[in-house]
Amino acid sequence: MKFAVVAPVAAGVTADPKWMADFARHVEDCGFESVVVVEHTVLMTEYDSVYPYDDSGRVELAADCPVPDPLDLLAFLAGQTERLVLATGVLVLPNHHPVVLAKRAATVDVLSGGRLRLAVGTGWLKEEVEACGAPFHARGRRADEQLQVLRTLWEHRPEGADFTGEFFTFANAMSYPKPLSHIPVHIGGHSRAAARRAGRFGDGFQPLGVAGAELIGLLTEMRESAQAAGRDPAVLEVSLGHLVARVDAARAEKLAALGADRLVLAMPPVRDIADARELLSDCARRLGLRP
Repeated sequence: MKFAVVAPVAAGVTADPKWMADFARHVEDCGFESVVVVEHTVLMTEYDSVYPYDDSGRVELAADCPVPDPLDLLAFLAGQTERLVLATGVLVLPNHHPVVLAKRAATVDVLSGGRLRLAVGTGWLKEEVEACGAPFHARGRRADEQLQVLRTLWEHRPEGADFTGEFFTFANAMSYPKPLSHIPVHIGGHSRAAARRAGRFGDGFQPLGVAGAELIGLLTEMRESAQAAGRDPAVLEVSLGHLVARVDAARAEKLAALGADRLVLAMPPVRDIADARELLSDCARRLGLRP
């Protein structure tokens, strides 16, 4: 089992370089596998969209909460750490042109020594997606193409890369640097469409906030989609969610029995770095990551 820690964006600290550097180094020192950063290109003071991860339908972040660009933040954290995997969770695909995203992600991967993992999703905030210029209703089809564009541009093709799709088209394109090896791309989401996308295109699936029969159904959908696409479902990683303050070895074992390869642990909105370090240290001890 691997353990990832989500930076506490709701605390308003993730744009503070000293706070985040101290946080990431302590995550690494505690023996966690990865640090995860979230994305919102913009937040709205008013919106009609329904946030799917809270019964209120409203996101817990204030519209003026600092939410730094995830890849820029991870590039900064790469220089503050040595072994820690640097992950998005999730990067909102429709907010990005995949040709530009391929270059940015490969750059972070190379400069970090091959430590990047992308978890991507199609987004829930219609107003944000449309502000970034993408049609909200088509974001699923667009995401399928985006994932193919990323892989196409990351491959070594001496004659240049070609792609023709509904949304993106190019020919003879050379994008360097290439990733050091293979950038894992995990699909985040709680829908059957996300499960199918993970099976067809992903290296893993991250259905946070889902449990019980619903989770089993999504994992079955992912594996069936992988088989239908001629892929081995056994190689796809599953990342499930839990809380830094509550997870322990027994809970981790139960989730591993459901098929989890990684737990993505949410932090409470702590502002004091000493409190954050204490929470992380206590969690690491409960999980047996450090004495």
